[in-house]
Amino acid sequence: MLFGRIGAPEIILILVVVVLLFGAKKLPDMARALGKSARILKSEAKAMKSEGKDDAAAPSGPAPDAQAAAPRTIKAAPGDVTSRPVQEPAADRTTQR
Repeated sequence: MLFGRIGAPEIILILVVVVLLFGAKKLPDMARALGKSARILKSEAKAMKSEGKDDAAAPSGPAPDAQAAAPRTIKAAPGDVTSRPVQEPAADRTTQR
C-alpha cells in the first residue's frame, strides 16, 4: 500500500512542491475555479437526475404553448446573478445587419 504510509512530513513536502510549481498568487484563483466548476458539475448532475424523473412521469405529447412562449434563462452557476435570457432564432425570421 503506497498511500498507507503518508504522514505529515510527506504532506508538507507535497504542499511545498505545489506552491513552488504554481506560485502562491495563483493558488487562490485555482482553488476558486475548482470550487466553481465543482458547483456547476453538481448542479448539472442534479438537473439531469430531476429531468430524468420528470420525463418518466410526464406523458409523451406536445408541450403546452404557454411553456414554449416563456423565455428561457441561462445560469452559469448556482448563485450567479448575471443570468440572461436566451434569444432563440425563429425559423421564419432572418437577421439584419
